[in-house]
Amino acid sequence: MALVVWSDKLSVGVRSIDDQHKKLVTLLNQLHDGMIAGRGKEVVGPVLKGLIDYTATHFKYEEDLFARTGYADSAAHKKEHSDLVRRVLEIQQIYNEKGPSVLTIQVMNFLKDWLTAHILGSDQKYVPHLKAKGVS
Repeated sequence: MALVVWSDKLSVGVRSIDDQHKKLVTLLNQLHDGMIAGRGKEVVGPVLKGLIDYTATHFKYEEDLFARTGYADSAAHKKEHSDLVRRVLEIQQIYNEKGPSVLTIQVMNFLKDWLTAHILGSDQKYVPHLKAKGVS
């Protein structure tokens, strides 16, 4: 069962960003499914790495858009990104040291809550700015 179900409620209305958010949701759900199935390092490790790598790609994309369009609140948004990256890298380090058992429901809920709150909160704030700059 999916941890996060994509819906129009999560859409920011910018196709490229929505597509990236959908990919993040898919990766988070794959990580959750692997953890629930007890698939250990054969699935969970690669998916965790893929989630981390793709998150970095997505954050860079957003931050490049902010720089190109002069988004006034980019510093605060970037801080949220860097805080999550730091936390997820800590989770990955603990995972690498202790194995799949560290990926608990608590960790999965943290990732789910962060992603959905970020999309519904901070990401929605930049939508009017990007649309005013012609980004769709």
